[in-house]
Amino acid sequence: MTTADDTTPPTPTRSTRSTRSKLTLFAALVAALLVAVLIGGEAYARHVVKDCLTSQFREQLGSDVDVRLGGKPVLVEMIDHKVPKITIKSKDGRFGPAAGMSVHAVARDIRLEGDSKRAGTIGSSQADVSWGNQGIAATLKAQPFGGLISAVSSNPSDGTLTFQVGPALAQFVVKPVITNGTVDVQTKEASVLGFGLPTDLVDGIVKVIADGLQNYPIGMQAKTLKVTDDGVQLHLAGNAYDLPNAKNGGNSSCTKAAKAA
Repeated sequence: MTTADDTTPPTPTRSTRSTRSKLTLFAALVAALLVAVLIGGEAYARHVVKDCLTSQFREQLGSDVDVRLGGKPVLVEMIDHKVPKITIKSKDGRFGPAAGMSVHAVARDIRLEGDSKRAGTIGSSQADVSWGNQGIAATLKAQPFGGLISAVSSNPSDGTLTFQVGPALAQFVVKPVITNGTVDVQTKEASVLGFGLPTDLVDGIVKVIADGLQNYPIGMQAKTLKVTDDGVQLHLAGNAYDLPNAKNGGNSSCTKAAKAA
């Protein structure tokens, strides 16, 4: 016959309790160590990937850019050396030769390689560019002839930009249009009191505006252009593109990024 005392579980000994406490503490330490390794690895992976891509776009654009990775862990994304999406923004209001230009670009399906042939590849890209009249004027004033430009205005109704030369005695009108994926700047009017403006001045203005609107990164092309009350808005898009090896250590950072996984 079984009594109540026979079914009572044995009381853990002091040695058993000590062993369990040690195992629990050891498991907690291992878990904390793994978390620390993952956090450190994620921080390092983000640093080298961002450094690689920043060096690439800085060299292509000729100006500083802010590259931002997605919110997902880079270590997970980089299992196959791919980054699904990054955003690229112009810094300090500059983008290539243009001052006061705002650019927001997105690149997708980036594969980092960092070998002797190329830094990696991009699956597709797009960008929205906004260049205000103040930025256009600032860009022109930085040129040798800049002191002759007194004002810049835009006309959405006919899609033109007007440049006042001197004390409102002369004006120069151009119309930016897209031709075969590139912005072409057409001269519509260039006169002062009925006389033509100097060819060097006209050519200089056209070249600066064209250079500012033709600075397309990572193989993108101009798709749509709109002249607004405040300047020019441009939408760019591109397909697959090979990222060339950057100078000044850019390839080294991409090699590290490719190995981060």
